[in-house]
Amino acid sequence: MCKHEMHAFLRALPKCEHHIHLEGCLSPAILFHLAKKNSIALPDPALRPEYTSVKTLEQRYEKFESLQDFLDCHYLAMSVLMDAADFEMLAWTYYENAHADGVHHAEAFFDPQSHTTRGIPLETVVQGYEAAGRRAEAEFGMSTSLILCFLRHLPVESANETLQAAASSGVFSKDSSVIAVGLDSSEVPFPPHLFQDPYKQAKNLGIHRTAHAGEEGDPSYIRQALDLLDCERIDHGLRLAEDADLMREVASRKILLTLCPLSNVYLRCVDKIADLPIRRFLDAGVPFSLNSDDPVYFGGYILNNYCAVQEAFNLSVEEWRSIARASIEGSWISQKRRSTLFQLVDDCIAKHT
Repeated sequence: MCKHEMHAFLRALPKCEHHIHLEGCLSPAILFHLAKKNSIALPDPALRPEYTSVKTLEQRYEKFESLQDFLDCHYLAMSVLMDAADFEMLAWTYYENAHADGVHHAEAFFDPQSHTTRGIPLETVVQGYEAAGRRAEAEFGMSTSLILCFLRHLPVESANETLQAAASSGVFSKDSSVIAVGLDSSEVPFPPHLFQDPYKQAKNLGIHRTAHAGEEGDPSYIRQALDLLDCERIDHGLRLAEDADLMREVASRKILLTLCPLSNVYLRCVDKIADLPIRRFLDAGVPFSLNSDDPVYFGGYILNNYCAVQEAFNLSVEEWRSIARASIEGSWISQKRRSTLFQLVDDCIAKHT
């Protein structure tokens, strides 16, 4: 529990979240519930004792040896998602928690290939996630959109097929919540340049583009995402700090990084929050947002990340204003919505100073 004197302010501060995997909100409680509902066999507890109960699985999620260790648990969990109602339940879990943490706008990742390869139609996935988004807008006034991610450990042909299926089924229509493509899963050894073709097609369709880069991969992964995939944002981007020239370029171009502080610690990218280049990015004018990544696995939802950063760096109210404004500016929203969120931030800061 955060005991910092600025906790109330951090909770109230209007937030935008850009790096949240909906499948990363699949808690052990939901996992066991949906496994029973859908008659899905989980691993034998005699061989995998972590699957004995909700509690033992929660304890397993407290420590991962690597990104791949996490992904192995993550992909197994997704096997319980079968129908649109399951996907709606999962997404609604996120939106409820996000609202409680002060999120006013969310752009959420989802991984269609994790489901279509199991025989779940793409339309089923999108239908469930969009239903939850509409409910969040109606009940919370939260603006929402979806980012369709390609799994980089699968062949590029699979990404191309996924993009074509999405386009032909109207997933990218003007009335759809799906506004962008992304690239996630195991970063190394799957550099961004492998995915130039689907990203070129996405740009031709007028779709926004982002990609995970610079979490495990060195700064060249960020360079490739910008130059070869024509990305408008970089997800993670932690290792940008290792390349001063690239960092200056990212700052001058106002490329938003979607940082995930607790995730970086849980996956052992850094030993502690204080090791993150938060201060360097602020001083260099690199815009970034703070996000929860896969909150069920990595220490909780977005407010936990804000509090962890505050406890490590003791940021000022004006620095938090800068972070909040950068996250709004980097969101893929209308100028009208952007102006509304700017005003909410200013109102919050006026109230707490």
